[in-house]
Amino acid sequence: MTDVTFDAAATRLRRSPLHERHIAAGAKFAPFGGWEMPLEYAGGGVLKEHTAVRTAVGVFDVSHLGKARVSGPDAADFVNACLSNDLGRIGPGRAQYTLCCDDATGGVVDDIIAYLYADDHVFLIPNAANTGEVVRRLRAAAPAQVTVTDEHEAYAVLAVQGPRSAELLAALDLPTEHGYMSFSAANLAGVELTVCRTGYTGELGYELVVPAEHAVTVWDALFAAGEAFDLRACGLAARDTLRTEMGYPLHGQDLSLEITPVQARSGWAVGWDKPAFWGRAALLAEKAAGPRRTLRGLVAVDRAIPRPGMTLHVGDTQVGEVTSGTFSPTRKQGIALALLNTDANLSEGDEVEVDIRGRRAPLTLTKPPFVNPSVK
Repeated sequence: MTDVTFDAAATRLRRSPLHERHIAAGAKFAPFGGWEMPLEYAGGGVLKEHTAVRTAVGVFDVSHLGKARVSGPDAADFVNACLSNDLGRIGPGRAQYTLCCDDATGGVVDDIIAYLYADDHVFLIPNAANTGEVVRRLRAAAPAQVTVTDEHEAYAVLAVQGPRSAELLAALDLPTEHGYMSFSAANLAGVELTVCRTGYTGELGYELVVPAEHAVTVWDALFAAGEAFDLRACGLAARDTLRTEMGYPLHGQDLSLEITPVQARSGWAVGWDKPAFWGRAALLAEKAAGPRRTLRGLVAVDRAIPRPGMTLHVGDTQVGEVTSGTFSPTRKQGIALALLNTDANLSEGDEVEVDIRGRRAPLTLTKPPFVNPSVK
């Protein structure tokens, strides 16, 4: 992830309701999915922000993420017949990672967190750039009694992540005891919000879904209490290094319309026994035949840092391509996710070479995550 020079007005990028707070904190901005969002902050940058989340607590403004609401009689059944995972596995008050797949190809339109409120109420958080397409597809398929509402700018989302995140929220009298992938209503400084036991860093963490008009109030309350817990504002560059260390996929790189959940080893997020979901026939056929390529983890042997798009080789044969690659601040070495050809017959511990501007460097196949998870 690199800094980008751009004119926000000319490109009509949306801005978070916390934009002025980010400016005051010395944020460096970049475009993300049509939004102008903090990449990193003055006074530390990516490495310190990454370390804060692994050792103490950091807060990310991820208000660029989409928000959509599906409501009406049997709304949950409708969502379950569209998205990949099985909402029947969870009950109200729980969240679930799921995929919106193309019905014809099984490719991934987007990966989504679905929050099940009731049989007639599901709240979805897709990725920023794909929200419109997810909403469009759901609306086109929805029966008359089900309403799909795009609420992209109605809410801010603050991700409070790190081993001291529960301490910080408890100091603000916010709930922290609910289980992983669950959520509950709360009140902070008179603001009604939802506290979700979710995140994208591999650490203990929470995501606060807040009405956009009250985002500044919640942000300020977090930082007023956060000094005692070494709270640090973190940008989306650190979020990327944290998620890569966990082997979490990023849509557009590790998942896409061209990369199916079978290829991305995300079959655990597919309700294979469900009678219907978008892409079911294509994915069952691919699963039965075996994918032509699969997503694998790689660790650099030397000082090489693999980057997305770099090709991978065994001798004179190209065997794959890096989809996500970065320097791991925790391991102090290069790590990557890559699509490797199945017919290369590579196993954990085998070496491949990455082409870095014409220079070859060795990488070892390693099963993610690249760090020990502390998410639960």
